[in-house]
Amino acid sequence: MNGLLVRGPAICLSSLKFTQDFQSHLYPSKFFRSTAYPKCNCIKNKVPEGFSVLKSDTPCDRGSLWSSMAFYLFSVHVPLSFGGLSAVTSVLHCSALDPQTEALSLVVLQMLELIVVLLLLRCTGNPQYKLCDFFQEKQSTRERNWLLASALGFVFLVVLVFVTSIIADTLVGTKEVNNPILKEILSSGPISITSCILVYCIITPLLEEIVYRGVFLTALSSTMKWQEAVIISSVVFSAAHFSAENFIQLFIIGLILACSYCWSGNLKSCIVIHSLYNALTLLITYTS
Repeated sequence: MNGLLVRGPAICLSSLKFTQDFQSHLYPSKFFRSTAYPKCNCIKNKVPEGFSVLKSDTPCDRGSLWSSMAFYLFSVHVPLSFGGLSAVTSVLHCSALDPQTEALSLVVLQMLELIVVLLLLRCTGNPQYKLCDFFQEKQSTRERNWLLASALGFVFLVVLVFVTSIIADTLVGTKEVNNPILKEILSSGPISITSCILVYCIITPLLEEIVYRGVFLTALSSTMKWQEAVIISSVVFSAAHFSAENFIQLFIIGLILACSYCWSGNLKSCIVIHSLYNALTLLITYTS
């Protein structure tokens, strides 16, 4: 019995030694002699994100969102955008402004409105939220290129506006596309052209995107579905222009800009789309 007990392990050890020697000759690398399989870390399970990547934190208090928007619209936006030129006319004691003075006045008025908005955000907004947060690339949105969102958004916007214009002309009738006042300003000289570019392609896109997408849409999307927030913000954006005949087109513009911001999470995409569309409008008005 003792011999059997001794010989049993001896045979097993000899067999094991033979196997190890065989493996060492066949697979000289330590990697292949390892009995444990290496774990593959090259594939990671990623949770698919939804369309909107807007964060839950907001640049302003949700409870005072509508009152803040009402204050901005009726105490800042309407007086400066719709009554500002009349105030300039009264200050200069003239019956009407010449095109160049009107263009320069628009620059001053839009800059003043932008400054007031930034001051309101600083005084009444969330102290943890900074203006640069609108333009910073978030960790969760690095795979979503804001330039791609800008390009696709601009193409979709031009196509949709063109289609809706054709439908409107068919149902209602053809109307004058160009703004005669803007046409006169653009035709008055290089100073007026430069002023219009500053207003329509730089200041206004920055101002409106901060207000309607950066603040308003972000706050709405934190309390409801992003689709509902996009529709509501687009309606308010269109209504704030006080143009009944252009309400549908302005609503479509708001939809494209809002969707671009929801997808990219970067306000740069909205500003680029807005600027390019306004630049195209200026070009068509100037060359027609």
